[in-house]
Amino acid sequence: MMRSACLSLLLVVVASPWLAAGDDPVVGGIWMMGQSLGDGSESLPLVTPDDTGWGNLAFRRGVRTWLPGPDAANPEQRPADQFEFVPLRAEANGGLGETVANGLADHLKSALVVRERPPDKTTTPQYLVAFAGQGGRQIQELSPSDLSTDPRTPESRRHGGGYYRTSIDDARRAVAVAAKLGKKFRIEALYWMQGEGNGGPTGGIVPTRWDAEIPRPAGLEWYRDQLISYRKQWSADLAAITGQQGEIPMFTYQTLGPAGEAQLMAADTDEAIHLVGPHYAVPSALNSRTPGGRHGDAIHLSADGERWWGEQVGKVMHRVLHLGEKWEPLRPLAARLEDTRESLLIDFSVPRPPLVIETEFLPRQEIAATGGYQSLAGFRARGASGGLLLLSGVEVAGPTQVRLRFAKTLPVGEVCSISYGHPATVALGAITGLRDGPMTDGQATQELVLAKDFSPSLAPLVAEGAFFISCDEGGAARRAPVRWVGEENGATLLRFEPRELRDGRPFEVGQSITASRAFSYGNLRDSDPETSVYHFADSAYGQRAGTPYPLWNWCVLFSDLKAL
Repeated sequence: MMRSACLSLLLVVVASPWLAAGDDPVVGGIWMMGQSLGDGSESLPLVTPDDTGWGNLAFRRGVRTWLPGPDAANPEQRPADQFEFVPLRAEANGGLGETVANGLADHLKSALVVRERPPDKTTTPQYLVAFAGQGGRQIQELSPSDLSTDPRTPESRRHGGGYYRTSIDDARRAVAVAAKLGKKFRIEALYWMQGEGNGGPTGGIVPTRWDAEIPRPAGLEWYRDQLISYRKQWSADLAAITGQQGEIPMFTYQTLGPAGEAQLMAADTDEAIHLVGPHYAVPSALNSRTPGGRHGDAIHLSADGERWWGEQVGKVMHRVLHLGEKWEPLRPLAARLEDTRESLLIDFSVPRPPLVIETEFLPRQEIAATGGYQSLAGFRARGASGGLLLLSGVEVAGPTQVRLRFAKTLPVGEVCSISYGHPATVALGAITGLRDGPMTDGQATQELVLAKDFSPSLAPLVAEGAFFISCDEGGAARRAPVRWVGEENGATLLRFEPRELRDGRPFEVGQSITASRAFSYGNLRDSDPETSVYHFADSAYGQRAGTPYPLWNWCVLFSDLKAL
C-alpha cells in the first residue's frame, strides 16, 4: 500500500541532497523544449508578472531563450549580460505571454519546503527555467538535425533555426554564471511540450513538412522512437556540460492528436520518460486578450491555463524526483465484457484512488441519440464493423474501475473497442431567434435565442469561460465562441462576436446547435488531494477567479481499447 503523501514527503525532504549540510549551494535546471504551448503563445494577459518570492530563477534574457533575430542560429554569440540570474516571472513578448515556468518551478520548490510553517521560500533549491523552442515546430526541427533550415522548409517557417543549439548553449551559460556566484549547476529535469506539429490529417504522423503522412500504427511508432532518441541525446549533451552522471529524466504532457498516444508509448518504453497526463481540463486561449484587441486560438492556453498546468508538472516532478514514485498517469489497463453482455468493465491505473466521474468542474460530456448516447463522459464504444454502440450509462464500479452500460445487450459473438475523449458537451436544440447584442469592448455582438433554459447544463462551461457553439447542417459548418450566457423569460441567450464566426458563415434560425469545449475531454478523474500554490487570477472571464487550481489527474485520451 502506498505511504501517505505527507509521510513520504517528510522522509524524503529530510534526507534530500538539496539540503544536506556542507554542500555547495545548487541551482537546479528545468530545461524545456517544444512548440506553442511551451512558448506561451497567446497566453495573455500575464498572471505572474512580478517576482513571486519563491526564489526561482530565469536568465535576464527571459524564460524564452531562443528569439528570432541575428543570433537565432548562432546562440553562442548572444551577449553575456543577458544570462545573469534574475527572479523567475512571466514576461510578454508580442503575442507570447505566460509559460508553465512559474507554476512548475514554484510548485516544485513549495513541495520541498512545505514542512516549514510558514514555508521559507528563500531556502535552496533554486530552479532555473529555460525554454528554447518555438510555436509550430516539428520534432526534427527542434532536434540537432534542425530541419527548419532545410531549403525545402517554407520560407515563413525557417526563422534561422538554432533551437537545439540554443538549449545546449543555455546550459553552458548557466554553469558559468553559477560558478561565478559560488554555486553548482545541474539539470534536474527536461520538459517536452511538442507533438501537435507532427500530427497528420488522417490520424497518422507527418515526419517532415515535405514527406507523406505515416499512417497508424507505424506513424505512432516513428514518433515514439524519435522522442526516445531525442531524450537520450539531449540528456547526454547536457550532462557532458554540467558534469552530472546518469540519465536526465524527461517529463511530457499528452498532446492532442496522434502524437499524444505516441508519447504514452514512449513513456512505456523508456523509463526516463514520464507522461504527466492530458492538459484538457485547463482553460484555452479563447479566453485570452492578445495585442490588437483579439482573443486567442482554441489550441493555445490562457495564462491561468499555463500556470495551472505548470503546477501539475511540478507536482509529478516532485513525486518522481524526490519521492521516488513510479509515476503513471490515469490510464486504462484492460477492458472486459461482463457475462450478461449488457455492460463492460474497464480497469485503470489510478495515481490517487478512487475514481470520480466529475460533472461539476467539467461539464457532463454527452452526445445523445435515440435510445441512448453515442458518447458519454468521454467514452465511446464501437462494434467490430466500426459502428457506434449506444451507451445508457457510465458509472464508477470500484476505486480503479469504470462500468459502461450498453443501451442494448451486445449480441453473442460481437466484439467492441472503446475510445475516450470528445469535445461536444450538450445538444442545445434549434435556434429560435437571432438579434443584435450590445457593443462589448468596442466589438459588435449577436445573440442566439434558444427556447429552453439551458443554464444548468451550461453552468460548468460558463464557469470555465468561453466555449463553442456549432452547427454542421447543410454541408457548411458554423461555429463561434460564446462569451456570455443569459436567460430571458425562460429562454437562453448566447452572445458571440460576428467577427469570430468560422469562415464568416452566419447562424440561421431553425439550425440545431451543440455546445462544446475547446479540447476533446472526458469526465474521469482521480481524487488527488494535492493543493496548488496559485489560484485562478484572471477575473475577466469565467467564474473561478480566487479559487485554487484543482490538481486532480484526468484520464489520458485513448482509442481502440479492445474489450475481451
